[in-house]
Amino acid sequence: MIDVFLTVDVEVWCDGWDDIDAKFGSAFQRYIYGPTPRGDYGLPYQLRQLQEYGLTGVFFIEPLFSTRFGLDPLAEIVGLVRDGGQETQLHLHTEWVDESREPLLDNITGKRQFLHYFSLQEQITLIGAGAQLIGSAGGQHVTAFRAGGFGCNRNTLRALAANHIPFDASYNASIFGPESGISPDRLLVEPVECEGVYEYPMAVFSGGTRTLRHVQLTACSFREMEGLLWQALESGRKAFVILSHNFELLNESMNRPDEIVVNRFRKLCAFLDRHRDCFQVKGFCGLTPALAEAQPSPLKSAAWKTGLRVLEQGIRRGLR
Repeated sequence: MIDVFLTVDVEVWCDGWDDIDAKFGSAFQRYIYGPTPRGDYGLPYQLRQLQEYGLTGVFFIEPLFSTRFGLDPLAEIVGLVRDGGQETQLHLHTEWVDESREPLLDNITGKRQFLHYFSLQEQITLIGAGAQLIGSAGGQHVTAFRAGGFGCNRNTLRALAANHIPFDASYNASIFGPESGISPDRLLVEPVECEGVYEYPMAVFSGGTRTLRHVQLTACSFREMEGLLWQALESGRKAFVILSHNFELLNESMNRPDEIVVNRFRKLCAFLDRHRDCFQVKGFCGLTPALAEAQPSPLKSAAWKTGLRVLEQGIRRGLR
């Protein structure tokens, strides 16, 4: 049995920073509900799919946008997730810090894209503010966190501990992981304790190239995910963390469903439902950490599966 975490980063963007007050209303509908001529394929669709298969999802919700546009839109998102029976956790995109109507920090001007650009005390303040916003919007007590763009560092874990948040899912060995300072002497692919926080790294794998790839709906075929899940189970891994976003089932223009990714999501849910005796889909609320004694090498996907994924991704690009 291996613990599987279906994580969804929930974000709202105005596709640029000019005239965002005028753009926000339509952007909110597009990113959260995903309306298309064939129905909505945003957050509510994902929640219905998880409910249909009786699976737990972890929704890392970005709340700092509400410091510009008010608490009501954030409460709407939290309500959707809560009413869908899923877990609300904290996600921070620090690009919103300088857009807040009331300063979150002193002397902040301009964009700082990643949390690791902020000092320890600034990170403590921002994470605390984010957790308070989630609570004020009706969310459960925050117990898990993910930094926007995986832009964390060791101070992030210290800031989480200071805010009494026990779990982090920000470490990604394919993006910033080695440079984060969290584990300078080894790649993390399994849960560990660091700075009083339990780190649950993204599932990553080698697909026959020189770089690692993380397991994400838009980045992996279903065959790759299926094979990697079996490989993780057979090798005795403790956890397998999968990434998605609230808008990933839409095409790049966000005007129709991306049928290939929608199909991946459906197949993944059906697979995990069918193999509950092997894969235990969990959240972080009330989780008893299952820590690894050692860090194994990243998982590997067969070259033919990589080839099929490249072909599949090419078809997706052609359908944009």
